[in-house]
Amino acid sequence: MNVIASGIVRKMRSRLDRPVVYGARLGDNEIALNPLIDKQLKLIFSGSIYCVHCNRKTNKSFNQGYCYPCFQKLAQCDSCIINPERCHLQQGTCREPAWGEKYCMQDHIVYLANSSGLKVGITRATQVPTRWIDQGATQALAIMRVRSRLQSGTLEMAFKQHVADKTNWRDMLKGKPNELDMAGERERLLNLCEEDIRELAARFGFFAISILKGIDPVSIDYPVKTYPEKITSLNFDKEPVVFGTLKGIKGQYLIFDSGVINLRRFSGYEVELQA
Repeated sequence: MNVIASGIVRKMRSRLDRPVVYGARLGDNEIALNPLIDKQLKLIFSGSIYCVHCNRKTNKSFNQGYCYPCFQKLAQCDSCIINPERCHLQQGTCREPAWGEKYCMQDHIVYLANSSGLKVGITRATQVPTRWIDQGATQALAIMRVRSRLQSGTLEMAFKQHVADKTNWRDMLKGKPNELDMAGERERLLNLCEEDIRELAARFGFFAISILKGIDPVSIDYPVKTYPEKITSLNFDKEPVVFGTLKGIKGQYLIFDSGVINLRRFSGYEVELQA
């Protein structure tokens, strides 16, 4: 086999097309992955891990690619990233106020997605449709627009009373979920959350929260030749060499005939790709 590229793993790039176009990032290299489907690939982990923020060598990766000091001090690694309703920028306790102003005090979208079934989620408006692709959604629909991460997280909490907010990654990788009436689900959930939305509009201001109408759902197709019947998770920490025929790509997963691997999980790992 020939060496295609080597370097530090970063989250795969994706572009909405039919199907989604993927690029693997290893150091400064970006490798087009779609043409490699149905080809034998080998991924070899060197044993070295580097922080994706400061490039410090580390024995263990935290929060998908950070060394422990960065994990402890960076705003992007704080618990409020996972729980946006706990955003504390306006309380003056953000780890990095400048980062918070840039990334949290901007328009966010509340959306519905069909990945392993219907779910609600939030993302920065600039991250549509990338966020949906990362989750392996086959359908997605933006339903509300707000002015900050805190507002989106608070709205998400209201919707979570009636719909899931997590993707079952194993079910997502087993095939396409049943197609849903996304517009119908939007109306159903907006009706169920009508009182919560009204209360949040009073709290944050009438113009802070907008219900999005006249938007069509987005359908997303992935470059997958064959879905696995049984999900076997591949892990560089347990086995430094991943080898097999690439059968497809969905979300941030490479699907091999030998198992599946979430490349984003191993951000910061030094890896060589052979084909």
